[in-house]
Amino acid sequence: MTTAVPPVPHENRSRKLVGLVFLLFFLISLLTNIMGPLIPEVIRSFRLSLGAAGLLPFAFFLSYGLVSIPAGMLVERTSAKKVLLWALALQAVGSLLFPSYPLYISALASFFLIGIGAAALQVVVNPLLRVAGGEEHFAFNSALAQFVFGAGSFLGPLLYSYLVLNLGRESPAPPWLRALDALTPRALPWVSVFWVFAVAIVAVLAVTAAVRVPRIVQTEEESAGSWDSHLRLFRMPVVWLYFITIFLYVGLEQGLANWMSQFLFTYHNVDPRTTGALAVSWFWGTMTLACLVGMVLLRLFDGRRLLIGVSAAAIVTFTIAVAGPARASLIAFPAMGIFLSLMWPIAFSLGLNSLSHSHGVFAGILCSAIVGGAILPPLIGQLGDHFGLRAGMLLLYISMGWIFGVGFWAKPLVNNATIRS
Repeated sequence: MTTAVPPVPHENRSRKLVGLVFLLFFLISLLTNIMGPLIPEVIRSFRLSLGAAGLLPFAFFLSYGLVSIPAGMLVERTSAKKVLLWALALQAVGSLLFPSYPLYISALASFFLIGIGAAALQVVVNPLLRVAGGEEHFAFNSALAQFVFGAGSFLGPLLYSYLVLNLGRESPAPPWLRALDALTPRALPWVSVFWVFAVAIVAVLAVTAAVRVPRIVQTEEESAGSWDSHLRLFRMPVVWLYFITIFLYVGLEQGLANWMSQFLFTYHNVDPRTTGALAVSWFWGTMTLACLVGMVLLRLFDGRRLLIGVSAAAIVTFTIAVAGPARASLIAFPAMGIFLSLMWPIAFSLGLNSLSHSHGVFAGILCSAIVGGAILPPLIGQLGDHFGLRAGMLLLYISMGWIFGVGFWAKPLVNNATIRS
């Protein structure tokens, strides 16, 4: 049964707090999606196999499976501000650890700590946005937050390119770049990204500490629930079906983002510091821009039919990306973001609309399925070591095929509203 929640008191609403939430969305995105451009650098700098490099996304996304549900329970037992502060503190430690000790093992530990913080932040930001902006503005603010999230994903690879191309140059540089150059090993200019992250996280941590964060009264959809309620849902086959769906979707998204640049370098000799990083940037950029088109399409067509259409288009585009010449591959890989932009919201909403109760618990279970980003990228790397990266990336056909099938077997209790309906 849905628990009624009183309207958010006006004294809890704050434009500054909404701004902080948008800043957190940007930070989460920036930290989460920087690995794709960095993987070729990590492989070259530490002389790693593809499988060993694939353990970096494993370390990051493993935290989602471990932390998402407990973090939701912790918000209910303590406060949103405490969870925000310790999550940001963990990310700051993670961002400082690797550049202080630039070794492969410290990179794994660093990404794991940053991932724990990102998972905890994701649990807090959506209900906090509802409280800070008010329920009547929540839909608009959520859409805007997704664009802010996309902007972070788009700008992260560009930041990496700027730093690696400008550090160590003899030409005059601004003071902050000279300071960064002094802290960064000359052979590892890409490590400078973590110093920038550390400064940004500490700044956001200071802002968060200074801002009044009201206690969140969660709706039924936001409530993490108890362990017993999770166990009850896990006995339902439909819960497992959608858990697998989200698991495979995130594996698809991260498999593309993390291996795209290395693929382009391996098979088309594309510079990962410039053109490769730009391809990753536009992958996230097209995903963000396509959200606008997706909102229109969801007003015109049933979500299941759209899911079938975008999955089929993704399969064709991916085939061009991995089998085509360099020019086609450089276009097709970023274009995959167009189709993935619709897969996530449709699959997630089909899952929630397939149950008439316990939506908050189910949402927490689906968010923990983000751990798929920890499994598929290292599997691609392991296969790549034995059969070549192209063969390893063919694993992503399983994800696209499964999501294509969801459009046929999904039976939601409520369909998405269209103009016709």
